[in-house]
Amino acid sequence: MVADTPTILATSIGFRSRGRNMFDWLPGPIFDLAIELAGRPARPKICFVGTATGDAITHLSGIYGAFAGTGVELSHLSLFSMPNVADPHRHLLEQDVIWVGGGSVANLLAVWRVHGIDEIMRECWEAGVVLGGVSAGSLCWHVGGTTDSFGPELRAVTNGLGLLPWSNGVHYDSEALRRPLYHRLIAESALPQGYATDDGVGLVYRGTDLVEAVADRPDAAAYHVGLGPDGTAVETRIEPRRLRD
Repeated sequence: MVADTPTILATSIGFRSRGRNMFDWLPGPIFDLAIELAGRPARPKICFVGTATGDAITHLSGIYGAFAGTGVELSHLSLFSMPNVADPHRHLLEQDVIWVGGGSVANLLAVWRVHGIDEIMRECWEAGVVLGGVSAGSLCWHVGGTTDSFGPELRAVTNGLGLLPWSNGVHYDSEALRRPLYHRLIAESALPQGYATDDGVGLVYRGTDLVEAVADRPDAAAYHVGLGPDGTAVETRIEPRRLRD
């Protein structure tokens, strides 16, 4: 089963920790939402794409551990040092949900383009595969946003896939420099208007329209940031729907 409309779930929401070690994770309610958006298949197929961390084995182990014993048919696409599946195009199109992990969005975009994954992702989106992800896995679907991909000083990334014609701000409440830089980039027209998420918040897009914000914790929000009549950035808070644990 697939979504009846091209759907993207762009978030600042990661896995939940069991607390025993750094990569001992549990899938939170954001994954229930992703499966719901995909039409609630009986055995949902989710493919994890960890390009943004160089397909780090620790992340893969954590993700497989998180979904062990669930009804999810989990797979992954690695591109280092070569694709781990014979036909990435076919594999990705067979999924209900593609979840892209965080890390370096600049490196992710470059590697995807070398392998043609950028065009495959567009085809998957148009076919109704739910595209989702956190941090870099949120930024990548947009025109661009703020990133630490180039070093500790935040900079703009402006060459996102552009499936969504908006910019994107992630980790909006947890990294103090994200908000002012995002405002400045929009005011300077370096980025188009867009949407930002506090940690724990996600954005649901149907086609290119934002239809709702969701959260897995209290007191967090999403934001629309656009241009006011005087050319300064104007921020509007969007209250999210709280996801059930």
